[in-house]
Amino acid sequence: MRCPFCKKDDDRVIDSRSSGDGRAVRRRRVCLSCRKRFTTYEQVEQITLYVIKKDGRREVFDREKIRRGLLTACKKRPVAVQRIDDIVNKIEMELYQKHDREVKSKAIGNLVMRELKTLDHVAYVRFASVYREFQDVAEFMRELQPMLK
Repeated sequence: MRCPFCKKDDDRVIDSRSSGDGRAVRRRRVCLSCRKRFTTYEQVEQITLYVIKKDGRREVFDREKIRRGLLTACKKRPVAVQRIDDIVNKIEMELYQKHDREVKSKAIGNLVMRELKTLDHVAYVRFASVYREFQDVAEFMRELQPMLK
């Protein structure tokens, strides 16, 4: 590793440990030329996941879109932001585990719906009303019917 101070490639690792979330390794190094210490982080390169939209367009997966959708659906509901963040993490992990490079937007929407159904029924209905693009009230009621029993 090149020293950020003297630019020499002569260093030694003096300490290694996993970062807080386990996604990276933190290494303390000492430059053998100038004796200054510096820190480096090593992490696995994340694959790029593409979302295939309804019209066939592809865009890079953005976890913040899921978060914003959940926050909107849960607005003024007794749902902690930490719980929303946990759901986003769970969905993201599932997407990377089950999909190689591409995922249909419908699959993401279904995962969000699944999580909201157990989290908060009102938030589920709010999200469903936008996501499912109901054409009429009867269609909307069919979606609600299982929850009304």
